[in-house]
Amino acid sequence: MTTVLTVSATVLLFAAFALDCGALTLHYVHMLQLNAYRPERYLRWIKENRAELFTKMGWMALAFVAVAAFLLRPTDWQVRGACAALLAIHFILNIPKKAKKPLVFTARVKRLLATLTVLLAAVGLAVYFTGMVRLSVGLLFLWAILTPFVVLAANTVNRPVESAISRRYVNDARRRLEEMPRLVTIGITGSYGKTSTKNFLQALLSVKYNVLMTPESYNTTMGVVRTVRERLRPTHEVFIAEMGAKNVGDIREICDLVRPRYGMITSIGEQHLETFRTVENIVKTKFELADAVPPEGTVFLNADNEYIRGRLGQVEAPAVTYGASPDSAADYRAGDITVDSSGSSFTVTAPGGEARRFTTKLLGAHNIQNITGCIAVAHSLGIPLAELVAPVRRLKPVEHRLQLLPNGYIDDAYNSNPAGFRAALDVLRGFEGQRVLVTPGMVELGERQAALNQELGAYAASRCDYAVLVGEKQAPPLKKGLLENGFPEERLFVARNLAEGLAWVNALPAEGKRTVLLENDLPDNF
Repeated sequence: MTTVLTVSATVLLFAAFALDCGALTLHYVHMLQLNAYRPERYLRWIKENRAELFTKMGWMALAFVAVAAFLLRPTDWQVRGACAALLAIHFILNIPKKAKKPLVFTARVKRLLATLTVLLAAVGLAVYFTGMVRLSVGLLFLWAILTPFVVLAANTVNRPVESAISRRYVNDARRRLEEMPRLVTIGITGSYGKTSTKNFLQALLSVKYNVLMTPESYNTTMGVVRTVRERLRPTHEVFIAEMGAKNVGDIREICDLVRPRYGMITSIGEQHLETFRTVENIVKTKFELADAVPPEGTVFLNADNEYIRGRLGQVEAPAVTYGASPDSAADYRAGDITVDSSGSSFTVTAPGGEARRFTTKLLGAHNIQNITGCIAVAHSLGIPLAELVAPVRRLKPVEHRLQLLPNGYIDDAYNSNPAGFRAALDVLRGFEGQRVLVTPGMVELGERQAALNQELGAYAASRCDYAVLVGEKQAPPLKKGLLENGFPEERLFVARNLAEGLAWVNALPAEGKRTVLLENDLPDNF
């Protein structure tokens, strides 16, 4: 009977270990993927979440102590059962929440998991064949405790292979582009507004051209490569590439591939300061697109943006400006603007003096800037202003970007930034009735993060009637900004998660029409 119990307990022990260690491994691989497989960003995530990691490691260490007891008394099935129970409890307490952006089992992830499996097998077999079985069990538990760093080590081992694969894909995409010399290539970058502007421009240019654009928020080198390899066809006449960046040189890398004939810089602001460090680095990086535009091309610049305006005299390529400010002297100007909760109307004046009235259902004055820029590009590519009126009227908001939903919610949950946050609050203020802000705040702002969140809290104080701050990380500066500017504390709620926050909103007393702004939705690694 004792033998049966011992064998059963041993099987349960190693099954629990495999389940727990496997779940931990997938979690850290997921975090590595969300950090773009970049060691410096992954290590920064580990540093910022060290309290959570130490808790996980503490549990594993406790399990390790239990296993040590098992090693000292190898025939005691009760100790083995206790070890299995500890591991099972640890697994249950750390069952992953439903991810906003789940782990995608790409070919790269599969290669990474294969490397982890080989490393684990190598350690286990090496120790096993030396005859030190107890030591092998100890090393397996040590492996589990150090899982986040083991995943990083496997990523490092795979780096030469991944680099070679990436080079092959990049070269193939470059070849496909070079085989289409008549293809008009357009690059769009900016601290914010890239994706919306890209979609608007595609809609306007489609009046005359067969247009391909990078889908969704594909804005990295490999995202552009994937689009070219999977979607570019000989029938396409225009290719629009969204170009994102978190480090100096990122835009230049994409431009080296795409070789844009036209470029568009929508905005520059305090975004991704955690990696850029300074606004000057952001300006330098965004203007890598302008530097890549050839003399026979054109770069379109938002002259309403102070950082862009400050660099106008340093652009070597032919430049066309656009803007929507009241005193704008841009080449393409939006004026006579009316904005309300149903959209906006405005008149665009072209360089030759021609003017045309436009109407859009899109919310926010900032979208008038983006549309005006797209009108400038389309008009410069031979489409008359009159032919752009209808497609502008048909424009729809990009998903999760100031998208007005039927239930009274404004979905602006994608990747907030200071300027976009302010624009969304201005939109909220334009609605009648009860106005509610739901936000976790902003991230990736480096040393300025707390100050900028406090500033946005202050800005929100006069633009909403209720505020729900989701999560505890950014809540203190937002709360401070709200309260210091006269926001009633009884109308403020700090929720542990979005579900709790929305439950609080739904329980609010009815005060006529209610509009809820969902501003930002942090990814799983924040």
